Amino acid sequence: MTEKQSQASLNKELTEQAEQLDYLRRILLAPVYDVAVETELTHLTKLSARLNNQIYLKREDQQPVHSFKLRGAYNKLSGLSEAECIHGVIAASAGNHAQGLALAANKLGIKATIVMPKTTPDIKVDNVRRFGGEVRLVGNSFNEAQAASINYAKAENKTIIHPFDDTDVIAGQGTVAKELLQQLPNADIVFIPVGGGGLLAGMAVYLKQLSPKTTIIGVEAEDSACLKAALAAGKPVDLDQVGLFADGVAVKRIGEHTFSLIERYCDEVITVTTDEICTSIKDIFEQTRVIAEPAGALSLAGLQKYCIQNELNNQSLVAILSGANMNFHSLRYVSERCELGEKKEAILAVTIPEEKGSFKRFCQTLDNRVITEFNYRYTGEASANVFVGVRLGGGIEERQQVLDELASANYQVSDFTDNELAKLHVRYMIGGKSGATAQNERLFSFEFPEHPGALEKFLDAMGELFNITLFHYRNHGAAFGQVLAGFDVNKDKENEFFEHLNALGYQFEETTDNQAYQAFLN
Repeated sequence: MTEKQSQASLNKELTEQAEQLDYLRRILLAPVYDVAVETELTHLTKLSARLNNQIYLKREDQQPVHSFKLRGAYNKLSGLSEAECIHGVIAASAGNHAQGLALAANKLGIKATIVMPKTTPDIKVDNVRRFGGEVRLVGNSFNEAQAASINYAKAENKTIIHPFDDTDVIAGQGTVAKELLQQLPNADIVFIPVGGGGLLAGMAVYLKQLSPKTTIIGVEAEDSACLKAALAAGKPVDLDQVGLFADGVAVKRIGEHTFSLIERYCDEVITVTTDEICTSIKDIFEQTRVIAEPAGALSLAGLQKYCIQNELNNQSLVAILSGANMNFHSLRYVSERCELGEKKEAILAVTIPEEKGSFKRFCQTLDNRVITEFNYRYTGEASANVFVGVRLGGGIEERQQVLDELASANYQVSDFTDNELAKLHVRYMIGGKSGATAQNERLFSFEFPEHPGALEKFLDAMGELFNITLFHYRNHGAAFGQVLAGFDVNKDKENEFFEHLNALGYQFEETTDNQAYQAFLN
């Protein structure tokens, strides 16, 4: 290393040290308790016994807005100058940042305007208004609301408050770590949810200075892993699309400031599935009687996955329950999926003889295991495909045992437990195959923003150029609707068909080759 390189390295190290100390000072002096509360650290006794570790839950659901977002919003607003406040503040949000900012602004006597998509559930809109915020409903997506907020800010001289990529917001979220170290000084591993990265960045920079032996693990939803993508690229990058079940962390791009801190102070990042999140929502409810939102249960899902995969024993593990603003109508979906996440249900396609007594013989082969679902339709063929749910005691090993037992009894069986199409659509559509258009049928899954009239608008956009041969839609109370649709597409019309789909502006994916579709509907 040359003298010049050595000096540059030293300068970089000194700059990072100064930044560390600055964040430490900001976190220690953050006046968040003017409006926020110090939340409990709950010992999850049942889960601790099950996993053979000491499991703790940091309860940010106890904040007045049922989310940690209040901390960062208040810390940012409390440091604004009079000139920055005179025309009010503004933000685009469909969730917890909106409520936190509204309450923080109300406490400080600052006018807050929140731009929300028209698709935002009424409960969230009403809460923002209850906390004193002005709501403007614009567009059918967050991106449209965000663009509108920028225009309003310029036109009305309002100060934009970013939900995560801001030094003061990051420091405000870091106060969660300050409390945690006071409550549990010797935590071995802390699991922190990641969306834009504000909470992880703030907590990591604090913990690594005062408790360097504590391992920091960020947890992302598998279908919204913007941090994982940024780490792979070495810089923040845009995801093509994000899943919206865990809407509180559905962020396409990690923040610039947050990524810089996370890259230095976070030890590892892991991802979890929707089913694993649903399992943790159930676990939190059974222990605390609190219904966590999906993003709120994210870190506990990561904790459980990491604990099992790494065979941890006798360690102190902490997960951050970051929020509990659950849309009530989403609970049906959670209850359907949580047993799959616990590995307590197998979803199978089994071919049985089309003859009297075959159902009974099939059940006998399962050796008194509980059948949770059995879907069948007579087709006049020599054999029948049945869609079966089987209750398990837990674990992939037992699922494999069931598969082996059925195979030994000469049943043809396919495992659809991890097949998203089967779980989301096909299980509700068992009713026989279509012979009329099977040769030309092409299957696609679509997503569109949920709002009154959204399904009708989707069908209008589809038009009548191509015959729809199959259709399934269920409203789970989420921000986006999901449709499975089949179309009769002749080979000579294929290019025209895809031009039509691309022009619609909806996210779509062809699923014609999906095994569940082939087994039951094609």
